[in-house]
Amino acid sequence: MRFDGGDRIAMTSIAPASRFALKEWAAVCAALATGRQMMLLRKGGILEETGSFEVAHRQFWLYPTQFHQSADQFVDGARPLLETVAAAEPARGQLRLTHLAVVEDVYQLDDEALLPKLADWHVLAPHVLEQRFNYREPGLYALTVRVYERSSPHELAEAPEFAGCKSWVDLGTDLPADDLTPVLVEDAFSARAEQIRSRLSGNS
Repeated sequence: MRFDGGDRIAMTSIAPASRFALKEWAAVCAALATGRQMMLLRKGGILEETGSFEVAHRQFWLYPTQFHQSADQFVDGARPLLETVAAAEPARGQLRLTHLAVVEDVYQLDDEALLPKLADWHVLAPHVLEQRFNYREPGLYALTVRVYERSSPHELAEAPEFAGCKSWVDLGTDLPADDLTPVLVEDAFSARAEQIRSRLSGNS
């Protein structure tokens, strides 16, 4: 396992605007938005330029997508999220960005035995993580992210260049990252992030 703690990004140092978004299953975005999940577990889309996922941005909007997600890909307690996001889905061709994510820690996992240690901080079914880990070649990125909700969502049309099975999307314009409220208060987030570090390092 390789670990990059990076520079801790405090609320006061969040960039005033962001033009990049990360595509993620809508149900995962919903879990992140409630604090139920605080990790992103990525392998990369088939259209990634380098062939694998890269942590190209430390701050980005969450771009909910319905593609490929189904009930069997989530733990039992998270499956109602599928109904929640379906009911809140914007009109076809429209994109609603409600949450900003800031990367706290980056782990590059090369040992499949570490995956069960992450179960408390995500809503994906175990077989989904196993499939992602073993896709193409063994390995998986695990990103601890702090999520913020914007009081007024950004709404824009989905441009053709947003389409495709890829992780990162350049929105083409800087969207203000203001009026943000953290999903988890500082103490709660810091405690959970430290638990993840400890568990992955083998100290618990």
